[in-house]
Amino acid sequence: MNAPGLDHVDVALRAALAGLGGAHGGGRAGLGRLAQVRGVFDAQVTSRHLDLEARRLRAKGHGYYTIGSAGHEANAAVAAVLRPTDPALLHYRSGAFYCARAVQVPDVDPVEDVLLGLLAAAREPIAGGRHKVFGRAELSVIPLTSTIASHLPRAVGLAVTLGRAHKLGVTPEWPADSVVVCSFGDASANHSTAVGAVNTALHTAYQRLPVPLLLLCEDNGIGISVRTPSGWIERAYGDRAGLRYVAVDGTDPAAVLDAAGEVVATIRRDRRPAFLHLKTVRFGGHAGTDVEASYRGVDELRTDLDRDPILGTARWLVGHGAADGLELLARYVEIGQRVTATAEALLDEAQLPDADAVMAPLSPRRPRAVAARAAGPAAAADARTAWFGGTLPEAEGALTLAQSINRALGDALAADPRVLLFGEDVAVKGGVYGVTRGLLRRAGAARVFDTVLDEQSILGMALGSSLCGLVPVPEIQYLAYLHNAEDQLRGEAATMSFFSNGRYRNGMVVRIAGYGYQKGFGGHFHNDNSVAVLRDIPGLVIASPSRPADAAAMLRTCLAAASVDGTVSAFLEPIALYHTTDLHQPGDDAWVEPYAAPADWATTHVPIGQPLCYGAGTDLLIVTWGNGLHLSLRVQRKLAAAGIDITVCDLRWLAPLPVPELIAEAQRVGRVLVVDETRRTGGVGEGVITALVEAGVDVPLGLVAARDSPIPLGEAAWKVLVSEDDVEQAAQRMLARIRR
Repeated sequence: MNAPGLDHVDVALRAALAGLGGAHGGGRAGLGRLAQVRGVFDAQVTSRHLDLEARRLRAKGHGYYTIGSAGHEANAAVAAVLRPTDPALLHYRSGAFYCARAVQVPDVDPVEDVLLGLLAAAREPIAGGRHKVFGRAELSVIPLTSTIASHLPRAVGLAVTLGRAHKLGVTPEWPADSVVVCSFGDASANHSTAVGAVNTALHTAYQRLPVPLLLLCEDNGIGISVRTPSGWIERAYGDRAGLRYVAVDGTDPAAVLDAAGEVVATIRRDRRPAFLHLKTVRFGGHAGTDVEASYRGVDELRTDLDRDPILGTARWLVGHGAADGLELLARYVEIGQRVTATAEALLDEAQLPDADAVMAPLSPRRPRAVAARAAGPAAAADARTAWFGGTLPEAEGALTLAQSINRALGDALAADPRVLLFGEDVAVKGGVYGVTRGLLRRAGAARVFDTVLDEQSILGMALGSSLCGLVPVPEIQYLAYLHNAEDQLRGEAATMSFFSNGRYRNGMVVRIAGYGYQKGFGGHFHNDNSVAVLRDIPGLVIASPSRPADAAAMLRTCLAAASVDGTVSAFLEPIALYHTTDLHQPGDDAWVEPYAAPADWATTHVPIGQPLCYGAGTDLLIVTWGNGLHLSLRVQRKLAAAGIDITVCDLRWLAPLPVPELIAEAQRVGRVLVVDETRRTGGVGEGVITALVEAGVDVPLGLVAARDSPIPLGEAAWKVLVSEDDVEQAAQRMLARIRR
């Protein structure tokens, strides 16, 4: 016999079922428990046949996914003790869990659901053919594509904010006493994302805040080919203060039902996290292309056959007089025939027809609805006056960038009880640069709060709270700190609407203090100018305001888009301009502006993707943003004294770029200089110039950009950043070439 592949596992299981003999009633169990275990058996068998069918479909050129759940089917017993209204964030070996939950909800066929996913069918009920995921809103199964536990921060965020949302008067789609269940593998439990998420859950629970989270670790002892050391999961998670740890053998369905049932009941009562260590096996390798005989011995693989969870459930049923082996074999065959027949009937299912259909749920845009939302609702005048302590922002006179953002956040908190503001230092301290100062006092600790120093957990809190119907505004203290957590935006936030066909959304505004120009202070961790990783995320909106009035208006736009369209926005705030007051000379106050009253929000609205041009010169068009705007406006005035008429266009939005407006201005002026404070390689300037070239704009193009270097300390910073002299000299060179 060769090493057991999934087909060999099927043959071995059939033989083992046939050999169980007659029911002998050696144990005692009530009718309810017998029915429960029978249901677990059916779910396990259904999942196993779906795995077998996935490989057959792939072999025939019809299926597109072969990572299966074989050996992990004990998770069906966990589903059996949870409610179908308990939100579940499941990893990719959760087929039996999905099947067990589906029978708890009328008119849901898990066989058809999973097969439609395997076939990438457009009719698949959650992702619409975009990926094979376990998900369906009627089952409270939230779709995920996570493979390395990147969904754990979201699960923690959902558990933490579920009860908070109810207390704030927001009604999520799940009851207030729900338990959030999150499954993952033993290999993923080692990932820093998982470790950080568990730490955040315990840190939160330590403060006596509710965290009703079931961490379900399905331990098959191997991650693709890398072994998990025996006893490691117990050592790593079995003795964590504040974390209840329970281990159970997945081959014993009654033990799993009892252990999971008791753990779930405790979480539901105490609202504290628990870790259920479910010991499993893995059949068929990591996926269909994985030849596990190359790294696992044949004897080991054969030994695992006796630990088949389906066989364990069958043994329990026979031992308790509920069925004999041949009956269970017949049931196994019957379910397999149904799965195969359903697969055959679905082979001609239509797939997504074109790119527009594929991308439809990625980043929906309803600009009119966003504009209407951004223009209101504002808090009633008397309530708003009380909120701001008697002096409204529009009556304060000219404000800096930081002050304008602060007042816009205050207005958002006053007007919409769903808005949350959180991050490290944002509450008591009011932020490193004072941008959130005073907001805790006005909104309270339930809506403005400090978090652990873990960017993945900060973004996970936003991901979870957005699922609850809240509008999170997380702060990442510096742009450089985002990079260790960027996958929470790429792999979790920006994909949720895409992989749920718009059913679930992640509307949020991620505030990020960024860019350079802090006069050499702080080095590269406090002066990061790399935004390439953000521009590469499909569907992500990147706002980059420079002026105070723009910042307030654009923040209102991003918040409105989060509410209306579920938009995920990165709101990049130039640190060096936070407290800037002057533009051309000391004391001119040309970089402070009044705050618009709510009555003027409609006329001052800044739609996503709309730039702003300063001047109407025809000698040169300078395209820039952020600190580059401050530099370019200084150069514009300086060259105007020499008779050179320049238009400066502030992009304001780095994604989507305002391409139509750029094309029109470039054609009107006839020559373009891009001033890019990000890096030459991978910088925003590349995207601007590429857009113009692709549009066939035949004009001279120039680029002045920061060097491809981290930003050093002190005066050395000016050697790699774009300076005012750099901009002026580049403009003069372009004009000189034209004159010749």
